[in-house]
This record gives sequence, C-alpha cells and structure tokens, in this order.
Amino acid sequence: MANSHDYYSALGIPHDANLDQIKKAYRKLARQHHPDMSKAKDSEARFKEVAEAYATLKNPEKRAAYDELLANPPMHRPSGSPQRSHAAGSQDSPFADMDFEDILASMGHGPQRARNKQAPAAGRDFEDTVHIDVVQAHTGTTLNLDLTGGAITRSLEVKIPAGVIDGQKIRLRGMGGDGLRGGPKGDMYLHIQFKPHPDWRVDKHDLYFELLLSPWEAVLGADIAVATPDGAKVLTVPAGTHSGSKLRLRKCGLATATGGRGDLYANARIEVPPHPTARELELFKELAQLSTFSPRDRSTRTTHTKTP
Repeated sequence: MANSHDYYSALGIPHDANLDQIKKAYRKLARQHHPDMSKAKDSEARFKEVAEAYATLKNPEKRAAYDELLANPPMHRPSGSPQRSHAAGSQDSPFADMDFEDILASMGHGPQRARNKQAPAAGRDFEDTVHIDVVQAHTGTTLNLDLTGGAITRSLEVKIPAGVIDGQKIRLRGMGGDGLRGGPKGDMYLHIQFKPHPDWRVDKHDLYFELLLSPWEAVLGADIAVATPDGAKVLTVPAGTHSGSKLRLRKCGLATATGGRGDLYANARIEVPPHPTARELELFKELAQLSTFSPRDRSTRTTHTKTP
C-alpha cells in the first residue's frame, strides 16, 4: 500500500494506538503543519494528509474497515487475467475486487469519482468538548475557544445558554467544514462537561451537599446559612434532625433551559466536638445522667426525615 494512504504512519502512531493517542498525535501535527504556522512548501498537503488520517482513525467503524483493508489489500490483476481459484479452506479478501479510492470514497474520504464532481456536498461535522463550572451552567456564559476539527482550526466566541446539563451536546450550525461545490457548511457539536465542584454534587439541575451539624443544632434545631448558586440562603434545620436526614431548599438548585429551577439538598451529618472543654465535658456528663435516651433502645428512637 502506498505510504500516502498509510494513516498510522501519517500520524506517527502504532497500529494499536488508542483514541487518546490518536487525538494527541493529530493535534500536535495539525498545529505543526498548519499553513498559517508552517513555512514548509508541503505544509498544506501534509496538513490535509494528517486531517484525513485523523478523520478515519477516530471513527471506530471507519478504522475497522481501514484495518481490514490493510490486512487484505486489493489484488490488482492485468486486464484479461484469469480469476484466482478458491483453495479449500481459503477466502478472498472482501476488498479484493475493489479499488482503493472507491473504499476511501465509501468512507467519506479520498477523491470523488468524476460522476460526483458536479454534485454539491455538505461540509463535515466536527466535535469537541468544553469544560465549564456549575455557576457558568446556571447563569450561562460566553467562552472564547480554539476549536480544531478535521482540517479546520479556528477561534470562536461561543455562547453557552443557562440551563445546560452535564453531558449535553450543543450544536453550532454552520461552524463545521466548508461545503463542496456550493454545498452547505457542516456543524460543530460541543460536548458539555462540568468541572468538579468542591462542595456540590450535581444531578442534572439538582445540587447535593453534606451539612455538618453539632449535636445541639441537631437536637434543638437551627437556622444555618448555606451556599447556593445565587448566594447564601438560610436553611432551617428542624429540631430532632439526625444523621442521614435529607433537607431540601426548593428551587435553589441550577436553572433549567425553560426558566425553572432544580432543588438544593442537604444531607445532615452530626459531628461531635473533637476537643471538648472541661465545662463541656461537665455538661455532657450531666446530660448523660439525666437523659433516658439510648440509640440502641428501639423504644426511645424515632425516625425523622424533614423536607423544609
């Protein structure tokens, strides 16, 4: 097979390279050979070769077909030569009677046949991943991104609307590859990923966090200021709250795309003083003598699940 069609050699990667290795090699070579950055005479041709290799190897189905072609290259026979006989227990390659360029064209790459030269063709769709924090997802944000897809590298100002969720895919119409022969441009698809938050766990538009309580706050109840995407709010802890209780602040979670709001959930956990003072120890001893409560006695236990 001609080296010009050796996609693995074009990217400088082994045949068992994983997707991360393929992406890393492509990004490095795309920047190195981009015509706007390289002065080499063959930079444009090399850039297109790298882009074509990446477009095939990043797609599992196209890569599988390409690997099959590498393992079973077409047999080019002179005109009029007899067909190869089928020996017992052997099979011809499924690509044996196909032209290499036909295979590339069927995968969406390589030169098109003359019969297709006049037909408009849409540009390629590209994909990339953007990472945003929870507050940006709540309020919406505008990002300046350097996006690379196929043979296109461009800087874009992208508006992320309020209400997106982790894992959502946003379509940017007309931001993909250029169409051919008057065909429409392709699209760019952005995969949204949330950055980890130090306090909140995100489930779509709901937020969860751990609320630490002292024993007296749990027994007597308390009003506690807690963080929300819109700033501090007061959460009322009912008297008698125990570890594991789930408390809710309605509509204090993340904004939705339709103008609604998720909820903010607090999972209560009681903490005891790690270094009680002498007076505190005295009071705890007095309480131990006075109290009839025992956590191991079912008759003195009740279950509390409060939802403010």
